[in-house]
Amino acid sequence: MSIGPLGMARRATISDVAREAGTGKTSVSRYLNGETNVLSLDLRARIEAAIKRLDYRPNQMARGLKRGRNRLVGLLVADITNPYTVGVLRGVEAACHALGLMPLVCNAANEIEMERRYLELMTTYRVEGVIVNALGVKEEMLRPVGEGGTPAVLVDRSIDGLAADMVGLDNGEAVTLGIRHLLEQGFDDIRFVVQPYERVSSRRLREAAFRAALEQAQRTRDAGASPLRGETVVLDLSDEAAVARTHEALDSHLEAASERSGRRVAYFAANGLVALSLALHLHGQYGARWQERVALLTIDDSEWAELIGVTAIRQPTYAIGYRAVEFLHERIEGGVEPAREAMLSGELVVRRSTAWRDD
Repeated sequence: MSIGPLGMARRATISDVAREAGTGKTSVSRYLNGETNVLSLDLRARIEAAIKRLDYRPNQMARGLKRGRNRLVGLLVADITNPYTVGVLRGVEAACHALGLMPLVCNAANEIEMERRYLELMTTYRVEGVIVNALGVKEEMLRPVGEGGTPAVLVDRSIDGLAADMVGLDNGEAVTLGIRHLLEQGFDDIRFVVQPYERVSSRRLREAAFRAALEQAQRTRDAGASPLRGETVVLDLSDEAAVARTHEALDSHLEAASERSGRRVAYFAANGLVALSLALHLHGQYGARWQERVALLTIDDSEWAELIGVTAIRQPTYAIGYRAVEFLHERIEGGVEPAREAMLSGELVVRRSTAWRDD
């Protein structure tokens, strides 16, 4: 390592290596690019020794930009604290490592303005592609990326007006799987609890699948059986007052249902954050044995769900992240086929929260 002015350490440059090896920068550049067949054995040995003595580390960003490639891909996420996002990130990192890419992770913290700013920032960094799992991104927000020829892959959520590759959970299949399990366990009064879903495609799909699954089950139900009851309940986790009102409404419904003989109530949470809010409230309201009063099933299998025995539909988050990078890499390498979808299956993990209890 060289020493610069005022005794501060200065990283060695390619010129330093050339000077130390007694050759020109072109020869060093050829060595670094793997073109060793045009260099003599003695010259290769001198360059290698100079690199080691100077602890020279090539500026990969500069080298990539010179060749028109930097291997940098952007990942825009709505909430990096969400366990779903953490699982997807693991898959993204593994795939990037395998394919020689470097992820630039941007956390919008559920702020739409932050999402816009990060997308603009990615264009200045000249990323080779973008993976988007965000809250309020619209087609016009991604236009600067697309018009610059930068491919984008969407995770979990589609964007109206944008034809792009997408990877996520098969929401219809997952919800149907959950409803079928609840019905088999004897629950006939089901509340599907979801965050505001107008702007988020995956939430809309899950809510629509809930209504469709319930209607289908009602059509095939035995003539003598009691009619199914189902309702969508919106839980706005960003508004404490709204959360309190929703919890109160659910409590009133549960109390009323307990007074009607034969009605078994289940809450179907659209994701892990909703399920956690419900579980904390129910525990505070009814104590540790709250699961004897109401069943809880959730999409997303968080660690806390396993700890307290909540039935869950586990998302293949690692596979989702990995496949998203594969899609993006194929586009970066020149793939021009029409926009593709990879909707992966969830896994039902049955625990005590939906077990039958004959009181």
